Amino acid sequence: MTQRTPEYRVAELAEAAGIAVRTVRYYQERGLLDAPRRQGRHAFYNHTHLERLRLIADLLARGHSLEGIADLLTSAEHGGGVSELLGFESAAAQAWGDGEVTIDFEQMLTRFGEQATPQAITEAVALGYLRIEEDRFVYSSARLLEAATALVATGIPLRSILALSWELEAAFDRMAFAFVQEFRIHLLGQVLEDPSPQRLHELAGTITELRPAVRQVADELLARAMDRRIHADLPEISQQLSQAAGGDPAHRGDTAAPT
Repeated sequence: MTQRTPEYRVAELAEAAGIAVRTVRYYQERGLLDAPRRQGRHAFYNHTHLERLRLIADLLARGHSLEGIADLLTSAEHGGGVSELLGFESAAAQAWGDGEVTIDFEQMLTRFGEQATPQAITEAVALGYLRIEEDRFVYSSARLLEAATALVATGIPLRSILALSWELEAAFDRMAFAFVQEFRIHLLGQVLEDPSPQRLHELAGTITELRPAVRQVADELLARAMDRRIHADLPEISQQLSQAAGGDPAHRGDTAAPT
């Protein structure tokens, strides 16, 4: 005996999709949702309608407009690969940083002491490193939190670390822009000439494969820059250390003994 596919009234469909009834009807008016099966005065929707609503919600969450979604759905009806596009978006949007970490105020004080001032916390929030949830502090990156803790422990003030962070954010924004531009010119451009599902699938794989290489380049370029900076400053640093160790009063701030 063939089992009948479950059907939904409009209110049941809206509840299953987590949206309002008026939204279901609006999507129908926009042509985003197929017409239901009608039996007399009643309309019945099936699992296909529910999956379409979930797909629309997913695309909206990814930043697509309803106009763009309509184009994607039309493309899908003509053999376009919406699932491949979603796969590409998932690969491209996967976070590059590590996971969040949550600490309480006592833990904050243990790490930063009196340097965890309201001004410092406000600046960390502005940088996007921190958000406050009730009585908890959520850091966007466990590694950045550990790095800041280590730097403060060596004697570098937290306010200086936050000031430096603005410069580093700007520098890495420029680096990220350059990498994305190269991707758009040399990889995306080829797929736009033949936007088949297979090419989209391959592009998603390429994005995943490129991640370690991009991070390796960034790490190595920073290492090379640090080498250059240290070699440039090392003679002066050595001289300062030598003069301080030799007791040069001009560099210790001591007063010379009268003759």
